[in-house]
Amino acid sequence: MNVPLEDRPAEQVKEEVIDTLIHNFSVGVISNEAFERRLDAVMNATTNQARIDQAKDLTPPPDNTIKDQKAKQFSVNYAHDTAEAPDKLINILGSTDRSGMWKVPKVINVYTFLGSSTLDFTDARFTTPNVTVRVYSFLGSDTVYVPEEVNIISKAFCILGSTENKAPSISSNQSPTVTIEGYVVLSDLSIKIKTTIKEKFVAFANQMKAMFNENGY
Repeated sequence: MNVPLEDRPAEQVKEEVIDTLIHNFSVGVISNEAFERRLDAVMNATTNQARIDQAKDLTPPPDNTIKDQKAKQFSVNYAHDTAEAPDKLINILGSTDRSGMWKVPKVINVYTFLGSSTLDFTDARFTTPNVTVRVYSFLGSDTVYVPEEVNIISKAFCILGSTENKAPSISSNQSPTVTIEGYVVLSDLSIKIKTTIKEKFVAFANQMKAMFNENGY
């Protein structure tokens, strides 16, 4: 059965085209500049035809190597054990930085007084699909970094302070959801993307190119 191109799921078509771009870049068919230019076009395209056009002169991957490797690296990390007890970050005239491959509990409480905090979920391992971050900040600065594949809900209440949410909530229902709530008084709370999905694709493509070169492709 041949389904019309525009009736196919947009995300599925996009992933297939991106896999083709990565494959052809990895084996030296297209340059780095061409790869990034076409990648931008695919990610900004509004129709399946516009996506397909970026790879119509390229050969699809011969196997599932790229697809399987990408699935491993781009999927959200979940820990195998159960959620831990609520975590607590206290910043009084000081700062804390929670980043790297740390285990995310169900609830995180952040207390900041004349200090700063950084909460980075980029490489974190989730133990639950729903995480609540409660921020209580007075004369402080708090930053939350989230990957694009995580859903973000911001409900913090500001009093003479500011909340800046630059993280898009466009992930799938299977992705974990981080809800940020609490009170920000004379403080700044920023929610940001540390590494964009494009940057991840470029880094992955370079990794695959190095792997193929080592194997003599």
